[in-house]
Order: sequence, then C-alpha cells, then structure tokens
Amino acid sequence: MTGKNVTLRLLDKADREILKLPRPVKGAIYDFQHKFKTNPDSAGLRLKQLQGHDKLHSARVNDEYRALLLRLADDDWLIVSVKHRKDVYAHLDRLTYSVNRVTGGIEYVDLQVVQEEVLAPAAPPAPEHAPRVEPVETAAPAVEPTAAAPLFGKWSEQELTDLGVAASLVPVVAALTTEDQLLGLVEYAPQLTGEVLLALYDGKAYDDVLEQVTAPVAVPDPVDPEDFRAAAERPATIVTTTDDALREALEGEDFGRWKVFLHPAQAKLVTRDYSGPARVGGGPGTGKTIVALHRVRHLVERLPAGRTKPVLLTTYNKNLAADLRSRLLALGGEALLSRVEISHVDQLALRTVREAEPGNRKRIVDEAQAVREWRSLLDELGEDGWDAEFLHDEWTQVILGQAVTSRTDYFRARRAGRGRTVTRAERAEIWQLAERFAQRLDRLGVQTWDQIAERAAQLEVGRARRIQDIDRRREEAGGLDNVHVADGSGGWLRYRYRHIVVDEAQDLRPAHWKMLRAMTAPDRNDLFLVGDTHQRIYKNQVTLGSLGINIRGRSSKLSLSYRTTRQILRSALNVLGDEKYDDLDGSAETLAGYRSVLSGGVPDLHRLPDWADEREAIAALIESWGQVPHEQIAIAVPTNDMAREVAYTLRQHGVMAQEIGPDGPVGDSGVHIGTMFRFKGLEYQRMILAGVTDGLVPRADVQRRRTTDPARHRTEMQRARSLLFVAATRARDSLDVFWHGEASPFLKELIEVRSPAAA
Repeated sequence: MTGKNVTLRLLDKADREILKLPRPVKGAIYDFQHKFKTNPDSAGLRLKQLQGHDKLHSARVNDEYRALLLRLADDDWLIVSVKHRKDVYAHLDRLTYSVNRVTGGIEYVDLQVVQEEVLAPAAPPAPEHAPRVEPVETAAPAVEPTAAAPLFGKWSEQELTDLGVAASLVPVVAALTTEDQLLGLVEYAPQLTGEVLLALYDGKAYDDVLEQVTAPVAVPDPVDPEDFRAAAERPATIVTTTDDALREALEGEDFGRWKVFLHPAQAKLVTRDYSGPARVGGGPGTGKTIVALHRVRHLVERLPAGRTKPVLLTTYNKNLAADLRSRLLALGGEALLSRVEISHVDQLALRTVREAEPGNRKRIVDEAQAVREWRSLLDELGEDGWDAEFLHDEWTQVILGQAVTSRTDYFRARRAGRGRTVTRAERAEIWQLAERFAQRLDRLGVQTWDQIAERAAQLEVGRARRIQDIDRRREEAGGLDNVHVADGSGGWLRYRYRHIVVDEAQDLRPAHWKMLRAMTAPDRNDLFLVGDTHQRIYKNQVTLGSLGINIRGRSSKLSLSYRTTRQILRSALNVLGDEKYDDLDGSAETLAGYRSVLSGGVPDLHRLPDWADEREAIAALIESWGQVPHEQIAIAVPTNDMAREVAYTLRQHGVMAQEIGPDGPVGDSGVHIGTMFRFKGLEYQRMILAGVTDGLVPRADVQRRRTTDPARHRTEMQRARSLLFVAATRARDSLDVFWHGEASPFLKELIEVRSPAAA
C-alpha cells in the first residue's frame, strides 16, 4: 500500500478515550498517524487483522499501546480505540462494530468495558494526597439500593432498535436498574443510543422520542449494513480527519471535537426558524456557547452575498469576546468572521455613544471606583444614614435602569427586587443625592459603564423610532421614500444588525437589552440568547418581556453536561442549596434533569489551620500531580490579594503561575490563578478552590446584612453561591476544595454528604 493516498480517520468515541491517556502516549499517537498514512504496511507498525474479525485490525503505537482500526476500504481506515497491548487480545469476542440501520453511521462498542464500568463498576482507587494536605475525614459512601425493576423493561428489543439503540447494547439496556448505570452507559454508548435512552428515562412518550430524537438523524434511504465506507461519510459517523483537528483532539484542546459537530439536541436549536427572540438555557458544560457559535454560522450561511457585517455576536466582557472570536475563527475561518461583528456589550455601548457624541471623552471608572466616589460624597455631606453600595445600586438599577429623568418619575418608579422599602421622604433624599453624585462625576470628568449603557440605549431607541417613522411614511406614500425625511435624519437609516446572538445573557444590564433590542428590527430570528441564571455573577437581574424582548414559547433548555463528572456536578449543585432562580422573564428556572455523562472521582476536601498552611498544601498537591500540564490546572480564590499570595508561594516551590486579569491569563504557561469572577467561560483539567472560608465566601459584610437588610442579604448570598458554583464547574476531571478555620456555609451540605461526623 506504500505510496497510496491513505485516509486515516479518528472516531469520536476514540477521541474521548485518547484524552484520558498519558501525555507521552498522545504524542506517540500523533506520530503513529503520520507513519500510518505514509505506509500502513511498515514493519514497525505491525498491522494485523484480529482473530474472529473481518474488518478489525491492530497496529503498534508504541511499545505499550495499540490502535484498533476498522478497514473501511483498501486505503481507508478508521481508528476506533487505543488500548494497552495487554487489553487488546483479552476479549476479542466482546469488540463489536456495525452500521446503525436508522442513522447509517458506524457504531463501535467494547462490551467488556461496558460490563466492567457500567454494570459491575469497581470502587475507584483512593486518591493519593500530597504531603501536608489534611483531607477531611470521610465516611464510606452510601451504597445505592438496586432498583427492583429494570429501567427500560416496558420497551421491547424491537422497539429500542427501531428508535436507533445500538443492537449490541440492547441486552445491556435491559439490565440497567439505576440512573448511575444509565449515565455510565451513555458515556460509552453511541450518540443516538444515549439520546434515546435519556429521553425515555425522562418520561417522553415512545412516539415523541421517535419524532423528536430519532427522526431528525435518520437517513431517508435504506442502509446497507455492510458498506462501512459509505457509513463513514454520513453525518452520524463523527470523525476527525485533518492533521490540525487530530492534533487538537490528541492534545485535549478545549474546543477540539465540539467545533466540528453538534449534538443532535443542540443542532435542532441551531437550525430552528424562530418567529422572534429565542433563548437557550442549561447548566455549565451543556454546550450553550457552542450552540451560539453554530447559530452564528447558520445565520451567516443564509445571508445574501455582501461585505457588511449584519450579524452581531456579543457577551458581557472583553475576555469572553476574545474567546468567542478565536472559536468562531476555528469554526468557520476568515470567511465567517468577515460577516460577523464580535464585541463585548460595554465596548458596543461605548462605540455607540462616541459615534453620536464625538466630544464625549470622559474617563471611565469601574463599579468599585464609583462606590468609593459615593462614600466620598457622603463623607463630604456628613451623611451617615445611607450605605454607599445601596445608593449606587439604587442609582444604577432604578434611576439609570429605568431611564428616570425627574424626581416625579422616580417617585413612580418600580423597585421590584430592591429589597428595602423606601418612603416618599427617603426617595426625595435619594433623588437629591443621586443628582449630586451625577454632578460630582461630571465635575471629575468621569463616567461609569452604567451611564454609558443607558446613554447608548437612549440613542439606539431614538434611532429605531426614526427608522420606524421613515417606514411609516414610506408605507403611507405607497412604498416611495421621502428623500427629505431620510436626509434630515443624517442619512438613509437602517437597523445596525439583522441578527444578534448573545452569550452569557444572564449578566447583561437592563440598558444593554434596551440597546440590543433597538439595534435589530423586530422580525424572525432577530435575537438569539444563551445563558444560565444559576451562573449570574453580577447584580443585573432583568425581566426581558418588560424590555421589549418576548421569549415566551421560544425558550429551550439543554440538560447534558459534557465538561465535568457526575461526582463534581453533584457537589457543585449542593453549593446552590435551595435558592430560587429566575428564567430572565419573570418565571422560575431550575436545573431539574441536569446531569453529566462523565464519571470520575469525588471532589477532595482539605481543611487547614491557616492561610499560609493552605497555600503550602496547594503547592504540595500540584507537585504531586507530576506530569499534568500546569496550564490545565487552575486555582480560584476570593480576592486579588489572595491570588498574588498563592502565585508567590507556588513560585517559591518552582511552580510557574500566571494570574488571570481582565483580558485573561497574562502568559501561555503555568498554573492559572485568579478570583472566582475571572473563571467564567473557562475550563481546566484540574480545578482548585482555595480560601473557601466563612467570612471570605461569602464576604463578612454580606453576612452582616442578614438583619439590617434581609432582602439584599438574600440577593447577595444567592450571587455568592452562583460565583462558587461557576468556579466549581470549571473542573473537567478533578476538583479540590481548600479552606482554613471555619468552612464557608455554602460547603455545609457538601461536607455533611462526605463526612456526617465532621459536620
């Protein structure tokens, strides 16, 4: 076969398997694929057909590992697994591969692995703790009682097969009795099998599963179960072929596989034709951002030819916007980027204001500086009856948030969610203080992001009204343009964008939404937003319907996490407690049905005497991890000072550290360290939460409001829980939680689950 153009593909399930292998083995696999494509018959590769199989072969990756390959045709091969050599020949009769008669895709299943990992899982080995780490003593985990009846006993073998369940797995499905077994099977099963089983388990009717899950991925023509070459070309066979994509898969890049394909449940949301604004929710790791990126590509593909950028992709900060740009480039290249405006929402607002007011060059101050200016104003006036943070929130959320321009309007303004009730006399005082504060900022030549957002919203709403007025006049004139009206408006006005896609929607201000609503015409597929209010880390609570964005009837939710393990997910959900969350439109939102298809070890809890001991223990733990790439390790802490102190301790131990700033990590290598706010949208192989101590998480001043301002206390406690939840769910494989002194109250349930005696 030397000299032929050999095609070598990597099956999606093999991609996931390879991610778990040691780093040197991944490098050997990358070298192997180059050698194989050059000459599969090279003596060093030891390519041979496996006994009892007509299509399955093995080839040498290195001394210890072998690749299992399906021969699709003479010069076309598919890597379906990579195993240690001692495991290749042990259960050859348990290796199954076939063409699914519903999807026409190739399905490979190692029934021996399924049996060992799903139906009879062994207890995981105890983690090796580094020196000086004092883990919390834990009781033996409770054994889940076996359910009396099988989960899928009500459906026949034929019914399951007709839905697309892999034929080789039907006997395994019949033996499932617990949700953990089901989720374990989903990790190893072909994509459609997992989708069908989860839908049935969640109570969907058989016909609904057939229509909503199976039908969208079924091929229209009869499937030849012996034609593996044709099966490899169908969308249901998810493979990696190019060198660059293969390298990303082998190196475990964050976006690796997911930039190439969509999960069927996600794909339906991407391609749906919506009659107006639509929203996709879901917990961490469910692929909301991937849906947003593919939605952008879908919208661009349907644009008429041109050189403009009629699609806006936006999010709440600069760091995330930069990440979206790089991911969109990986998804569709420069051609896709050329039709899309990518901007974080504050940058968009600032550009809008400066375009309309070129003389506005005031310096911008952040929220912390604004609160300090409030304190200075109160000190100068001798006012000690008001809290600076309360006044700032009242000014931003009520006065600016509702575009209140007069004292009379402020007396009428709604204050839902603000907690403390204020009397008419107090409103008069607040209004006077707010006027003085605005004058103070103006005198200092500064402005806040809230002011910019509100001004941008006013400008865009005014622009939209002018466009609507021109459209009305055109309609009255029988479709003819009034040149004088158009010229008088400063040009031929059009909406800035045809489509707007918003990532991390839960963290935008009301003014942002008013601005975005005005930037695109109310029409089909105008606004598409993704987000999860359980991950809201700022104070921006909104009801979209009141801002002209009606998502009722066009709201969907993703429930499968592909990032973190079930064990970490359960621990993170414990952090949320019994808090209630909204759905961005005035109703309740839950994570009911949110689950992971991945399994791993439970999080490790570490209690230390003081902060110095905690830092030393963290350094020792990282040193004990050996070959784990440092850039795949992150440490989240409550404050910037603590981030600097952890970085200093690590460097003393010879561990390189990079602090995460507003623009992301300042370097490419080293452990990433930052406050919990900095980790939104990121993910790591190993995650450490440090300083999760009472008084730090949540802050002591939040706790003090329990009696002085109960409503505000509840709001800020919820936000602090969400922040810890976000940080915990950045973990892909392992999570370690450290604290000194008294643990954060948010860890109470987690500690009780792990160690009732320690609570």
